[in-house]
Amino acid sequence: MDNTAIKTENLTFFYASGEEERAPEDVLSGVSLSLEKGSFVAVLGHNGSGKSTLARHLNALLLPKGGTVQVFGMDTRDEELTLEIRRRVGMVFQNPDNQLVSNVVEEDVAFAPENLGIPSPEIRRRVDEALEMVGMTEFRTHAPHLLSGGQKQRIAIAGVLAMRPECVVFDEPTAMLDPRGRRDVMEIIDRLRREYGTTVILITHHMEEAARADRAVVMSDGRIVMDGAPRQVFARVRELDELGLAVPGTVRLMWELRARGVNVPLTTLSVQECAQALADHFQNR
Repeated sequence: MDNTAIKTENLTFFYASGEEERAPEDVLSGVSLSLEKGSFVAVLGHNGSGKSTLARHLNALLLPKGGTVQVFGMDTRDEELTLEIRRRVGMVFQNPDNQLVSNVVEEDVAFAPENLGIPSPEIRRRVDEALEMVGMTEFRTHAPHLLSGGQKQRIAIAGVLAMRPECVVFDEPTAMLDPRGRRDVMEIIDRLRREYGTTVILITHHMEEAARADRAVVMSDGRIVMDGAPRQVFARVRELDELGLAVPGTVRLMWELRARGVNVPLTTLSVQECAQALADHFQNR
């Protein structure tokens, strides 16, 4: 059985002259990537690296200029498959205001399943479940525009979850949120994976968020330059510095200590792991 959720092969994209002003973040150059079902993959990169452009290819919002994108075995260039691709791959964007379309929270969450022709009783079940999932049930009759940024983002996520996608692409969903809002979104991602086995792709520049993924993919100038487990990727501190990317604080601390002759590992991601590594080092001296 094929366990591949999304596969890109030599994916190339650019805006043609006159189509739209060309910008660095609009270009992909030969991106090949295979993502397994049920995995949690973080895609990292500086502004203009191509990570958001890649994200928009994963549910056919953008189509390749060269190469291919396969989504659960479906070619995104086949227009007859576009609706099914977008049903199976949901997108959550940086600004939730761009995804809120109704004046009442529960109507907003129901919008996508209604457009998919889902029967009303099933829509009711999906809306209730999605609002519970994001912790917003008590706000179901509220006006979305009166909610906080973090609450709006949770409603936007609920609207995607009501479609019951097999994969959700989060395109910098925490960039406009405070630390509590970022924590809430990450808890939703954890629950999606734990309870539903959802494939999650997180576009982010927060290294602490990426550290929670199964796999970290680093992009620069429209190409993949690193790909592996977060522990291994973040251990490449100097290379990440050259790309303008900060590593998690725990890794930075260990790297600075190693530079001063202290023999500690660079693969500690959590505060607990970092503390244990330091305790082990000083106990063994």
